[in-house]
Amino acid sequence: MRYRLDVVAPSVLEVVTHAGGWLFDRVMAGWDVTVFVADHSDVRPLQILGTQTLSLDAAFISRDDRPRPQALAVASDLFGSDLRVRRGVLKALGRELTEVTLWGEARSAELDETTDSVRHHLSAAARVFKAQALAAAAAPNAPVGMTETFRSRSSGCALVADLVPAGGPVS
Repeated sequence: MRYRLDVVAPSVLEVVTHAGGWLFDRVMAGWDVTVFVADHSDVRPLQILGTQTLSLDAAFISRDDRPRPQALAVASDLFGSDLRVRRGVLKALGRELTEVTLWGEARSAELDETTDSVRHHLSAAARVFKAQALAAAAAPNAPVGMTETFRSRSSGCALVADLVPAGGPVS
């Protein structure tokens, strides 16, 4: 059985910009990563990162045909603006064995109580593939840093150690 990560975001560019390196590294570690985006007119940047892509609406259709993911990543502005996303995140936070990760500037007091600031140190390959994905998303000059920063609530059993406290050491 492979670990599953479901990602929910408004656009391909937002996913690549905020989480592209982390998603690539998860794919390379053997995870099945599916990105649900509202605007999925050009998914080539996500294909470069190795993810599967579905429409945002598909995330809320009966999930009987898909196993429950071990991890969920969400654009925080969608948490605040889409009631379906909000319900899904809160439900996932209620499951001890689901890792929940958010990115973006939008903050919520209820999420601040249950999540901590974390970062992912991108592999050299992740930086290269993220740069190519950004170029394919019409953002060729966007900077690719060494880390990506998130808010996260790790699962009750640590699946991976790729998200470390933001104040912690980078290995």
